Amino acid sequence: MEQDQGTGEATLALHAGEGRREVGAPVAPPLTQSTSFFTHPDASGFSATDLKDSAPHFYTRWSNPTLDLLESRLAALDKGEAAVSFASGMAAISALFQNRLGSGDHFILSNVCYAGTAEFAHDVLPRQGVTVTPVDTSDPAAVAAAMRPNTRLVHIETPANPILRLTDVAAIARITHQGGAELSVDSTIATPLGTKPLTLGADYVIHSLTKYICGHGDALGGAVIGKTPRINDLRKSALVHLGGVLAPFNAWLILRGMETLVPRMALHEANARRVEAFLAEHPKVRAVYWPGSPRHPQHELARRQMRNFSGLLSFSLKEDGSRMARQLAEKVRVFSYAVSLGKTKSLLFYIPTDDLLRSSFRLNEQEARAYRDWAGEGVFRVSVGLEDADDLLADLAQALG
Repeated sequence: MEQDQGTGEATLALHAGEGRREVGAPVAPPLTQSTSFFTHPDASGFSATDLKDSAPHFYTRWSNPTLDLLESRLAALDKGEAAVSFASGMAAISALFQNRLGSGDHFILSNVCYAGTAEFAHDVLPRQGVTVTPVDTSDPAAVAAAMRPNTRLVHIETPANPILRLTDVAAIARITHQGGAELSVDSTIATPLGTKPLTLGADYVIHSLTKYICGHGDALGGAVIGKTPRINDLRKSALVHLGGVLAPFNAWLILRGMETLVPRMALHEANARRVEAFLAEHPKVRAVYWPGSPRHPQHELARRQMRNFSGLLSFSLKEDGSRMARQLAEKVRVFSYAVSLGKTKSLLFYIPTDDLLRSSFRLNEQEARAYRDWAGEGVFRVSVGLEDADDLLADLAQALG
């Protein structure tokens, strides 16, 4: 019998893409680990260029039943037509950029974003003939001023890693489309439960599935969601030929993590609210940023654009952050001093401002001053997990001293 699916997010995270239910079929999503599938000369050719969008499974670098289910579920949660998965968030980002940009094109990039994205844009794309302009995308006027006749893609990240600065997706989408370009949004931190960029006018939404969507810190993955023709083209030109394919086992782990995404994000948000309030009152803390707090300078935009404020926050200190980073790494017992975010367990990590300005971000003098206004000499990026909130606060209290 056909499944009568609901439309709520918790239901979609558990059931989207299941299709027909048959007696004897497994309730849990099956793992299809095979790289090859039975085929026929009339079904597919040898080259990917001969494969039609409707071709049956042929080789896992093109498609796989486990990946299909993950992609259907991601598209449903983000209200997109289709999705394509990749081996990591960076594989998704680099595939989209190389698919949509070529020699002679102009690309606008948020001047504060994930370091790997910034480094790829600044170090790799120019060698391929792409002109890159970093812009403070929280200022729509700055984006409008940066548009050129040959601008093909604008990329924003909201909230932006690591300082949690926001960008108005709808405003930037209008500017981008008026200029004849496309808009991509990295919504990893917000998750589909916080923001749905496609409904605000974006052409593509990107997720590092490694983070909240998987949620358990045991599988790398990435995805791009958008309209079916664009996603099909991305699959054929970038996934198949660049080869950044998500392993079926990782897709299965991410599917398992997605089943608890809704309750996890509610607890991430609730715990982050407690941690932000504690840090805001701590005598050693200079500033703390979390979109869900009225203290965040863009809280009103967050309220309009986000329905869940996520569990990531950042804070800076009045004293030397490098010294405190060593102290926290040695003294925390519930938090872990480790990179990444979005896991069940709470993590924190110190990101010095000078290191980012030197290695990742290419900011002019005015932009660098603006970044320091937010970050000071460095920020502690805090991924608030699912532990008891009282234990998290006690751990921070004893570690900060």
